[in-house]
Amino acid sequence: MNISMNEFKASLRRCFEASGYFVGNYEDAANMVLWLEKHGLNGLTELKHALPYICNDFDKPLSNVIYEDSTSAIIDAHHRSALNCIAAAVDLAHAKALEVGIATVTVHNCHNRMFVLKALTDRGRRGISAAAYWKNGSDTVTEHTAAICSGKRYPSYSQAVTNLITNGEDKQALTIICSSRVDLTSSLQSSDSLIITPKQIEKNKEKSVDFGIEIDESTWQKINKLGAGVLVENTERSRLDAGGR
Repeated sequence: MNISMNEFKASLRRCFEASGYFVGNYEDAANMVLWLEKHGLNGLTELKHALPYICNDFDKPLSNVIYEDSTSAIIDAHHRSALNCIAAAVDLAHAKALEVGIATVTVHNCHNRMFVLKALTDRGRRGISAAAYWKNGSDTVTEHTAAICSGKRYPSYSQAVTNLITNGEDKQALTIICSSRVDLTSSLQSSDSLIITPKQIEKNKEKSVDFGIEIDESTWQKINKLGAGVLVENTERSRLDAGGR
């Protein structure tokens, strides 16, 4: 089925709000999913991975900084989705880069890290160059990296299958680098890398603007079923307010 981007975003906001995301967080989460999907980067596929666990984030500890100095920080996300915590981590890297020129923030125990691309793109459009790197998988490990130059509108993205062995290392780690002085680029040293250029991402957006978002009915129903919690709460609140007059 085909839906407009405005309708998609509104449903996502209700879904994340009903799942216990704080004000601001559910806006960020909706924007991250929409951004990936409308730029041809499989936002809906990533969301399907996250949907069964979205409500669990409410019961997990908030992300916290476990190490920090002037140029770096390490954050424990406590197995939260990037939808719920990654925007703040990128904000921290951005703020440090403004102070010292270049900064690195590493996030541990974070799922759905592909959603970082929206936050990176926001930094580039605000005059900060940004890059990110992460790995997925256990038996078969894939590497992922994305980067955007200062003042640009679209990032590059690449991924590759590797022969790496995790050796028990944190498989949910994400490294973020921001710089106010140099333009950061990233690439994977593999002959079979999938590389998506900023120009391709721009073309994908133009197509989405023209034709809307394609979504299977099952996923659409799951999103709206979760979001129905907000509608019920608002209806109950309205009824109570009306009775008090």
